[in-house]
Amino acid sequence: MNEQLFDTSLSVLQQIKIPHFTSRGIQLFVKRDDLIHTEVSGNKWRKLKYNLLQVEQGNFAGLFTFGGAYSNHLLATASAANKADVPVIGFVRGEELNENSNTTLKRCSDLGMKLIFLSREEYGMRNDKQYIDELKLEFTNYYFVPEGGGNYLGMVGCQEIWKEITLQIDDVFVAQGTTATSCGLLLGKPVNTTLHVVPALKGFDAYAEMFSKLKWFLFQDELASDLLEDVKIYTDYHFGGYGKYTNELLTFIQEIYKEHQLPLDPIYTAKAFYAMIQELEDVSFNKKTVLFVHTGGIQVCEEIEKKNKIKLFTN
Repeated sequence: MNEQLFDTSLSVLQQIKIPHFTSRGIQLFVKRDDLIHTEVSGNKWRKLKYNLLQVEQGNFAGLFTFGGAYSNHLLATASAANKADVPVIGFVRGEELNENSNTTLKRCSDLGMKLIFLSREEYGMRNDKQYIDELKLEFTNYYFVPEGGGNYLGMVGCQEIWKEITLQIDDVFVAQGTTATSCGLLLGKPVNTTLHVVPALKGFDAYAEMFSKLKWFLFQDELASDLLEDVKIYTDYHFGGYGKYTNELLTFIQEIYKEHQLPLDPIYTAKAFYAMIQELEDVSFNKKTVLFVHTGGIQVCEEIEKKNKIKLFTN
């Protein structure tokens, strides 16, 4: 498999000029990972790249993973595996669903992903080692990629974002789900850069989740704790919880696109971008260079536009 299957050079740095911030010496840039690919966009390719290489180099027969009915991860995995000619199985939350339940699942099926629908109870076992081991026995020689690509190789892929940044960054903001992207950014960041994470889940213990992943990566509690001193976590920008949003957030998305031609999704990136705009009001950000990492997920906007009978991206 060509590890450059998807061209990350398409992920440009876009400068966002907001007069109120510019006058205070704040330079704001967006790392446009959403431009890497229409389906394998944002952090999705970063997290899948080395997992797909592992499938090839380990002579696995294919891979399996998990996701919800509208999972960007499922779609990205189906698309990337299709291009890499890797057989793939997607375990989907919701036994009442089928491959024609929505455009995401239909597209996954069309790309060759075998969809297996699970009850919510069984899906809840997706992180249980014994359950995963049983699936490995059932699907012989299939490689397991956890939900969201949130494993060691996913973090390694996300570290590579820093190789593409030539500016000196003081602060970086990112939306958070499984914490693989934020942990990768933390592991690769320059010494004097502060990482700001915005969990999309309500009541999510981001610190504990990040500590657990970092401890596993570094094998030392003290090193993990030291790294996390450079992290600020904002827990009040979930807009009701995962997958939830308000009219205020949808309006915000429309305004940002109209002013800056920057598409955001209401599940992850809009919440994080909104949080960043609010937090930049603090004078501590004066004369700082700030980076927002766009983690993709724009394809979900089509379903949201249909549901709400609106257009999010118009000039």
